[in-house]
Amino acid sequence: MSSKVSTSNTVSSPADLRNVVLVGSSGSGKTTVFEALLKARITGYRGERDDSERAASLTLASVATGNVVINLLDAPGHPDFVGELRAGLRAADAAVFVVSAADRIDNATTTLWRECRAVGMPRAIVVTKLDAEGSDYDAAVDACRALGDSIVPAYLPLRDADNTITGNMSLVTKRVHDYSSGSEEVREPNDVENAQMDAYRSEFLEGVITESEDDDLMERYLEGEDLAIDSVRADLLTAIAHGRFHPVVPVQPANGVGVEELFSIIENGFPHPGLHPLPTVTSVDGSEILPVTCDPDEPLVAEIVRTTSDPFAGRQSMVRIFSGTLRTDDVVHVAGHRNVFTGSEDAAHPGHDEDEKIGPLSFPVGVEMKQKASAIAGDIVLVSKLTRAETSDTLSARDRPALVEPWKQPEPLLPVALSAASRHDEDKLAGALARLVVEDTTVRLDRPAETDQLLLWTMGQAHIDLLLARLSDRYGVHVESEPVRVAVRETFVAPIKAHGRHVKQSGGHGQYAVCDLEIEPLERGAGFEFVDKVVGGSVPRQFIPSVEKGVRTQLEKGTISGHPLVDVRVTLYDGKSHSVDSSDMAFQTAASMAIKEAATTKTVALLEPIEEVTVSVGDEYLGAVMTDLSNRRGQLLGTDSDGDGNSVIRALVPASELSRYAIDLRGLAHGSGSFTRHFRGYETMPANLAEGYLARD
Repeated sequence: MSSKVSTSNTVSSPADLRNVVLVGSSGSGKTTVFEALLKARITGYRGERDDSERAASLTLASVATGNVVINLLDAPGHPDFVGELRAGLRAADAAVFVVSAADRIDNATTTLWRECRAVGMPRAIVVTKLDAEGSDYDAAVDACRALGDSIVPAYLPLRDADNTITGNMSLVTKRVHDYSSGSEEVREPNDVENAQMDAYRSEFLEGVITESEDDDLMERYLEGEDLAIDSVRADLLTAIAHGRFHPVVPVQPANGVGVEELFSIIENGFPHPGLHPLPTVTSVDGSEILPVTCDPDEPLVAEIVRTTSDPFAGRQSMVRIFSGTLRTDDVVHVAGHRNVFTGSEDAAHPGHDEDEKIGPLSFPVGVEMKQKASAIAGDIVLVSKLTRAETSDTLSARDRPALVEPWKQPEPLLPVALSAASRHDEDKLAGALARLVVEDTTVRLDRPAETDQLLLWTMGQAHIDLLLARLSDRYGVHVESEPVRVAVRETFVAPIKAHGRHVKQSGGHGQYAVCDLEIEPLERGAGFEFVDKVVGGSVPRQFIPSVEKGVRTQLEKGTISGHPLVDVRVTLYDGKSHSVDSSDMAFQTAASMAIKEAATTKTVALLEPIEEVTVSVGDEYLGAVMTDLSNRRGQLLGTDSDGDGNSVIRALVPASELSRYAIDLRGLAHGSGSFTRHFRGYETMPANLAEGYLARD
């Protein structure tokens, strides 16, 4: 028996907690449902302001209901903010999928459902917008069934003569929850309502009993026994908690229909944190897996799931506690070592270990922030003033430092090149960008040496707009964007002989060096070879390294485009020297002049970087995506199926054709597509494109 929850939302046992994330596509009505749940439990709550930050952020609210505290998380629906969604899934123990009866289910929701199924996360489905034009509850349920799990309505919408939603009918209790008077009235069904419920109830009961694995109740049901409501309710909640049965609830937030029913499922059907599998926890070097249980008396293990920063208030960290108890003023160990699990270092988030003092703990109740002295295992709490901790870092006891395996982070694949709008902005830009990277795991900074552009890698155009707004509004930094340049290379396309002569007299010692070179192209990726074929001492031995150094220096500088020249063999076969005026520098200069003399637009070609792209897309969009890749000068390597309704395409595509691919693929595949890209090498740029490139430079 759980303890009674206090009005301060402080609990003494993980059994008194429920952590639930609301997910759904943009426009599904998810945030409206979230707000309706808060209004039903928070006296005087009138709703949060709706702005771009709110729509793009994972929002937490803590509400007390019955004997439990529910930590409700509202995850963004826009695909650009999938990083916030992933954080919400890590923090939660169950998910409510919100689906519009007018719009049905999109591909992103389908993909997310499969991911939750793979980890056994309990789920329920809320159907909204039942009064919208073209809405159809039965059709929405049928679309949900296509997800492939045991998905059955637990309630049916009640409509009046004008087809307005005025309540719902419970298939559990066979009672009608009627809101037509302005408040909830639970009554017996009339004949029409009874017939409607009978049409659905057999499937509902069979699903509940089967998924709860209650053989005794199944036998009684098959024998035609009229099952007790308490038995059905108990089995329903067991099936939901095990992640095998997913009830569908119609919710009409405007008049509160379905809100209490959803609360009942969350409170009684969703598991408390002690029943939810915990992530892998290791020692900070990854050498040992540490045993962790959801027990307030065990050593502390917690993870930062979200970080926000403000130039005035500083950092605030959303923390999910997996074990132990977190208290204000505690000194804890902070560890961040992504490489332990990824196998590679992250330059933007280097490994770190430090001890930090915990600042004030708080939890949001609507728009109010309330403080608490401590938070136990299973809870989600906001922590102020963790100045060195980042998203996905682990907080643990100092005498048992630990590392929580981070959740899978989406890869930002849409670059934007930025420059400071003024000298004043330039002074503040680096610090502001560093803060953005700390708080948003889906942002990556890069400055390739070849182009010297400051690249901000993002998830999409909406993400770019949000980040630029944050730079301007939060940090007072104004930037300008410019086209993203690719790091091309040069190479010789045919053998050619080159003559370099550097002769100068300026009083005293002069400068004298002559070298004759033969230049040959090599296969892609071969690099640079230098060959000495001088005979007879025409170039003294001590100056041959000078010739090679001069060649290498010029190849690094490039010729016709100013980009490095690669994949060539340069042979020194002859030259001349002077006993007094020849020097190391003179032969370096002569070699450089020979390379430049040989390089023209006819003898040198541009090489462009090629990426290996792997695209995962719904089978129905395979043709359109393959055609698009071909139009991007892509070379198809092969296709495959993932066995779950998706096709996987592998292709080689020029990097210059991928700068907007994150946006274009989303449009082509109606949100169902994803891709990865990896540098593969360089290939010759078509002559017409090379001409345009050189003209721009």
